[in-house]
Amino acid sequence: MRRIGGFVLVAALASGGPWSAVAFAQGTAPQESWFNKLTFSGYVTASYTYAVHHADGAIVGRLYDRFHDQIEMNAASIAVEKAVATDKWDAGARVDLLFGQDAPTVQSAGLNLGTNGDLIQAFATVNIPAGNGNYVQFKAGKMVTLMGLEVIQDVLNPNLSEGNQFIYFENFTNTGLRMDAKVSPVVDVELALIGGWDVVADNNTKKSFMGRLGLTLTPRASVALLGYLGNEKAAVGGVTPSGNRYGGEFLVTQKTGSRGMLYLQGDYGQEKDLPAAGSTAKWWAAGVWATYDVTPKVTVALRGDYADDRDGVRTSGLFGFPANTGQTFGGGTLTLNVKAWQGALIRPEIRYDRSSLPVFNGAADPKKDQVSFALGVSYLF
Repeated sequence: MRRIGGFVLVAALASGGPWSAVAFAQGTAPQESWFNKLTFSGYVTASYTYAVHHADGAIVGRLYDRFHDQIEMNAASIAVEKAVATDKWDAGARVDLLFGQDAPTVQSAGLNLGTNGDLIQAFATVNIPAGNGNYVQFKAGKMVTLMGLEVIQDVLNPNLSEGNQFIYFENFTNTGLRMDAKVSPVVDVELALIGGWDVVADNNTKKSFMGRLGLTLTPRASVALLGYLGNEKAAVGGVTPSGNRYGGEFLVTQKTGSRGMLYLQGDYGQEKDLPAAGSTAKWWAAGVWATYDVTPKVTVALRGDYADDRDGVRTSGLFGFPANTGQTFGGGTLTLNVKAWQGALIRPEIRYDRSSLPVFNGAADPKKDQVSFALGVSYLF
């Protein structure tokens, strides 16, 4: 899951319009409306973050929580889906809309809904049953990435803020074609042909590829292996510069006891002809998440990550980081997830960030580290 006017028309279609009245008068049961096959879900998130070190009101290196000492209207999101049955020939679709201050940070080039709106997903699916609970699905449109543990919808992540791997070493969305296959009870495969990382209108003449293999090792443990390859440079004068981006990722999930979960993610990537022609930029990152259900309504989440952007190509000039030729950075995050009220999620959080460069607190008095405190309030429906 990565997740609104024409209401009079929709209501008429949902009820079957005047034909429903005719059918009722004739004693004939009306056919089920297409509207009744749809499911609706969504969430609203607002937050406040205070950073001990900040750069003129901006929190360096952050995504959704990038504003210091401000109450943010982060997200109002809704998803509409016609689910696809996996045990028969079937078809469906899904649309995810996102509005608020989170939207500009994840917009793909070539498609958005204005400054503070985005179409996160819009895709159609057809399902082919393969027997014994297995299936093959083909999807077309815009979809969230296959990469990583964390996702665009903040309410689905263990922590309130987003980790460095999600921000700097993964793409947010793919637009193109994808095949999802459940091969056996323990193996699933995804293959995607896309226009590129975070683009809807392809910016060059090349296509990119991404593939993922999922293995359920035991009822308590699983591992996913992912690889990607493609040219992500923008064409100049109709000519695509040389140099592919390629790399891989692994994600391990382990249930610990009856209340805990442990996640381990590693990323590695390279891109040829960056930062200059004839050279190859390299980067890698690792992260660990641990969650524990103190009670059915209170969960503690801890995240630690470390990243090596040795050539500066993934962070230079992005999200408040100054232009740089390379840095290592990381941090630790502690979040309390409180679900004491039905539908509500309250999340206080404390986070520490550190870099090998003095990139925090602005140019006048740069620091190598920063501490921030945050509170997020969400309602899910």
